[in-house]
Amino acid sequence: MDLTQAGKLILIAGFALVVVGALIMLAGRLPFVGQLPGDFEFRRGNTTVFVPLATMIILSILLTIALNLWLRR
Repeated sequence: MDLTQAGKLILIAGFALVVVGALIMLAGRLPFVGQLPGDFEFRRGNTTVFVPLATMIILSILLTIALNLWLRR
């Protein structure tokens, strides 16, 4: 791999990180995030740990379906 290809790969990876970061920020605004029965929140003193298990399972299923439909065209 020469430097040109490595540069392109780094740019693509950086863009992918920006897109994923934007999606995570938008996910915080969705009405169901943190509201589902499988989303856990643990608090002890000044520490809070939030585990959105049910939300991640639902998003994983939806993204799997969307990507399968898109890539099979």
